[in-house]
Amino acid sequence: FPDPRTDPWPLVYSPVPVTLIFTSYLLVVALGPSCMRRRRRLQLRAPLLTYNLAMVALSSYMFYEFLVTSVLANYSYLCQPVDYSRSELGMRMARVCWWFFFSKVIELLDTVFLILRKKQEQVTFLHVYHHGSMLFNWWSGVKYVPGGQAFFIGMLNSFVHIFMYGYYALASLGPWMRRHLWWKRYLTILQLCQFVAVAAHSSYNLFTECPFPDGFNTAVFLYSLSLLALFLHFYYGTYIRGKQ
Repeated sequence: FPDPRTDPWPLVYSPVPVTLIFTSYLLVVALGPSCMRRRRRLQLRAPLLTYNLAMVALSSYMFYEFLVTSVLANYSYLCQPVDYSRSELGMRMARVCWWFFFSKVIELLDTVFLILRKKQEQVTFLHVYHHGSMLFNWWSGVKYVPGGQAFFIGMLNSFVHIFMYGYYALASLGPWMRRHLWWKRYLTILQLCQFVAVAAHSSYNLFTECPFPDGFNTAVFLYSLSLLALFLHFYYGTYIRGKQ
């Protein structure tokens, strides 16, 4: 059943808004490149720097809220049911889960910027699948289980995104910065470690008695495996086969 605390919140109350956002996103992915074909590529250095720094700040805030709230509420990293109460800490965790979901709406701009800069080769299946699926995954998370086991995913992903958007912010400064971005490979390794950790975290609860819905843990486990496979393929193609 929907959580009565978060059900009336913006974009959560109905699947229609998030479905319209996703449909609009797919239209941009499908039609954007053809619209830009006869137009000059945009540099967008100032907007990109501003956007990426803002995402670093938002990711830092969410990581702090997930970490501090889980510590204050004495959350378990092995088995944590959702706190459906309207206590201060319960509502604080629900609010940061909503912000994490909303950050996935904002992150769709990643694709828009790539298309406007005519970097269509970077709008891969992995890119579109990851951005689009996270939107629905966290919509359902905020609507039904805002907290509990899900806090670990949000906390870990926010931590990774601090470095990821930091990398993008530096890259937006121009070609002269490239020699300082040698650590891109290690950023991908950090993302791979994230998926392994989330898969292990969710699968553990499938074999133990934990009052968190098995359906959500199963979905998270399978989704993590799909991202792990796609990112491993990207890693091999970019850093191993690409070097050869």
